[in-house]
Amino acid sequence: MSHDHRRFGVEAMTRVEGEGGLVVEVRDGAVHDVRLRIFEPPRFFEAFLRGRRFTEPPDITARICGICPVAYQMSACQALEAACGVTLDAPLRDLRHLLYCGEWVESHVLHVHLLHAPDFLGYESGIALAADHRAEVERGLELKKIGNRIVEVVGGRAVHPVNVRLGGFYRVPSAAEMRSLAGDLRRAVELADDVARWTATFPMPDHELPDGVALVALRHPTEYPMLGDRLVSTTGLDIGAGAFLDHFAEEHVEHSTALHGRMLAGGDYLVGPLARFALNADHLAPRAAALAAELGLTGAERNPFRSVVVRAIETLHACEVALSIADAYEPPDRPSVPVEPRAGAGCGWSEAPRGLLWHRYEIDEAGTILDARIVPPTSQNQPVIEHDLTHLIEESLHLDDERLEALCEQAVRNYDPCISCATHFLDMRLVRS
Repeated sequence: MSHDHRRFGVEAMTRVEGEGGLVVEVRDGAVHDVRLRIFEPPRFFEAFLRGRRFTEPPDITARICGICPVAYQMSACQALEAACGVTLDAPLRDLRHLLYCGEWVESHVLHVHLLHAPDFLGYESGIALAADHRAEVERGLELKKIGNRIVEVVGGRAVHPVNVRLGGFYRVPSAAEMRSLAGDLRRAVELADDVARWTATFPMPDHELPDGVALVALRHPTEYPMLGDRLVSTTGLDIGAGAFLDHFAEEHVEHSTALHGRMLAGGDYLVGPLARFALNADHLAPRAAALAAELGLTGAERNPFRSVVVRAIETLHACEVALSIADAYEPPDRPSVPVEPRAGAGCGWSEAPRGLLWHRYEIDEAGTILDARIVPPTSQNQPVIEHDLTHLIEESLHLDDERLEALCEQAVRNYDPCISCATHFLDMRLVRS
């Protein structure tokens, strides 16, 4: 098959959050350029945080994303509490962990069932998938509803939670609310186990990340990280939140309104489920760990298409952790610890469903924000997405335009990009000459 003078395009990529485009250029049978174009307008959250009260970022930044608002709240709280020298009571941290479990369940289940499974099983949408796989989709919707309920019980409502504040919460759940939630979570564990087994049956393209990609994730001494202490990598990195900018940077590129993350030491890096699993599988909850081993997942996994199975394992883990917190719950003595402003800067991070989310705030002695910096996961992953697509297309130029287009879309969805977060895909054009 000749690869000369071939062109095709996709007006809009469905089943990703936000708007963007992909341009691929092939010359003389070789991939010349791949550019992930993000053209959704920047929203300037960092700029309009300046001059606001230091208590406001948890509510304001949660509006950056309707899929992962808890991640923004948790990273903002940790950064500002660090600036003010505050440490949470252990029961309040457990509640934050529980809230984060709810978001992971919501987001991962949405991705697995409605965004990514149609690619693996040959359907154009989640609706079309449901026509032939109704039981599986209904199971996913039931599980997502339980994730929503976690966020509602702890966060005050299922979308853009309103109960989070610096130092903890405005109110904490009652013992009765938590007992009721625990009943749902027992059901969620069984559902999540079934979902993970289902994803393992998906036909997987034989593909691996390009050589040299570093996997980067938070690390906690005893927990699979949602709220982690250190940032580690497969290349030996081990740093605290305040050292992030000593090792990572963002840069503008002409074809995107989102910044591109890079390691100052050189090379691509990946954040998200594959990285978390590679660096933290030893801290998975028992049932999730056993099932991961049964399904053949190891820390050496480098096939980005297998990330759908890792997300399902992480969903099971989140359900197990949530159940353990709910079962042991006793209402804390107070819903929050006092947080008083002091002049200085603080950094905080957490593991959003899509990967590392880092915040930094500088405040004055009155609690006015002087500077804000937010680095979301999708902007960090953009370079590796482009380079992975280059590698994948080089392996797949024998495909006709329609099949290659579908494969590229599926590959982008491996990373579950949240483009609205990154603008602070997909129109796709392939040029063969």
